[in-house]
Amino acid sequence: MTPDLVLRGGTLIDGTGAAPRTADLAVTDGRITAVGPDVPGTARRVLDISGAVVTPGFIDLHSHADFTVMGEPRAETQLLQGVTTLVTGNCGFSPFPVVPEHAAELRALCGFLDDGLTWEWTTAAGWAAAVERLPLGVNLAPQTGHGALRVAAVGTDDRAPTDDELATMRRLMAETAADGVVGFSTGLIYPPGRYAATGELAALARIAADHGLLHSTHMRDESAHLAAAVEEAVSIARQTGVRLQISHLKAAGVPYWGTVGDALRLIDAARADGVDVAADQYPYTASSTTLTTVLPGYALDGGVAALLRRIADPEQRARLVADLTAGEADGSFSPDRVTIAEFPEGTHPDHARLVGLTVTEAAAALGTAPADTVLDLLAAHAGQIASIHHCMAEDDVHRVMTHPDVAVASDGWILRTEGRGRPHPRSFGTFARVLGHFTREKGVLALPEAVRKMTGLPASRLGWTDRGTVRPGAVADLAVFDPDAVTDTSTFADPWRTATGVVHTLVGGRLAVTDGRAADAGAGRVLLHGGTGGDGSTS
Repeated sequence: MTPDLVLRGGTLIDGTGAAPRTADLAVTDGRITAVGPDVPGTARRVLDISGAVVTPGFIDLHSHADFTVMGEPRAETQLLQGVTTLVTGNCGFSPFPVVPEHAAELRALCGFLDDGLTWEWTTAAGWAAAVERLPLGVNLAPQTGHGALRVAAVGTDDRAPTDDELATMRRLMAETAADGVVGFSTGLIYPPGRYAATGELAALARIAADHGLLHSTHMRDESAHLAAAVEEAVSIARQTGVRLQISHLKAAGVPYWGTVGDALRLIDAARADGVDVAADQYPYTASSTTLTTVLPGYALDGGVAALLRRIADPEQRARLVADLTAGEADGSFSPDRVTIAEFPEGTHPDHARLVGLTVTEAAAALGTAPADTVLDLLAAHAGQIASIHHCMAEDDVHRVMTHPDVAVASDGWILRTEGRGRPHPRSFGTFARVLGHFTREKGVLALPEAVRKMTGLPASRLGWTDRGTVRPGAVADLAVFDPDAVTDTSTFADPWRTATGVVHTLVGGRLAVTDGRAADAGAGRVLLHGGTGGDGSTS
């Protein structure tokens, strides 16, 4: 059979960590059909990629694109980095399941992520069907968020679920597993996930384990109690047998820099003891999330609406101010390290001048104390403010990056190439940054190992055998880049800039990027566990 496409003359890095080699690739009907010197000499199309590197398409284990894909389904920010698959539903946030009595609470909880979702579904299958109708640029692999399960059964109150409510959460988790989600995620710094005890999480993780799914966790603490948070996550995996993925591993806060070594040792010890645990990381010293994360835990008991009532009540506001001020003293709230990234569109346009300022700088501009500034801004913008937290050490980033069981992942959600605010650069540059800054310029990783951390390693965490490596029979999700030029151009001061140096990106054998420009092929799919998804089997 004549191949649809042959990539000729490139240097192959196959995703396994093996040394680079010169090899041609043939692609037919969306699959790689030949690799090496014996590739057919003719094809419907031949691309000369001499001087470039060809690898599997990059798999991002930690994305929130399930909330933004309807706003920009072409996902050019990802394709221009060579990313072909985004794993969504992380940190306990997913846009399903939805129950009518708590739908407004779920939408408010996820409001800082939402970019144009229609919310026309109630189930994981309904979300997948709606997304499949889009001209998808990349593949999406959904997970079920614990926060969404808890909202559906309990709402947003800070309390333990009743037996009936836990049974409802378990039923909904099983239903989403049957719908084909690839994992179960927890976000234990966010309400309502932070209100859950370990036993509740284990009860749901056990269902994920029974279905062969991944458990991705944003742990309960990434600062003073980082080690205890790792131990809790590992204990759940040990009890249930679930495959554990520790999300965006870091030590946040100046007093805790260096403690990532303790976390990595705990991971190594658990693996040596037979626990299936690994981690992922974004290559920056700043995180990004909602500004509400600087508040004490009780602030969001009852959801965003309850928070706004607390801010409006003089007595409760005074308590919040006192707690935030105490946080400044003990280092748990550092207003000079928290930057305002974006306000919701259409609310208080005068505040646009504050975007890009730290909370300290914004407080000076407004003539208020930092604690009051946080509360005033949250009240003015319905609690929906995106923020960036400059809280990690570069040495820690290097140390985590070199661990063999840590994958590269973005924790991003922006798929548009133009937009508002000053979002975190990670949506635009994570994978190119590892290849350019950390591999070519700093030598933190060798190129085959950097590629493995973006391809073969994340695929193995999901149990996928037909993505993540270049071999005959694998899906033809591929990235072709110039190893001397690939780089990230997005910065904190000027984030709306896409990566450069990726020459071609193929999704399912179709060219989604050609000669460094998005081709809008629309070849992406929703990849479902046990279906026609990552492992190539049929349902």
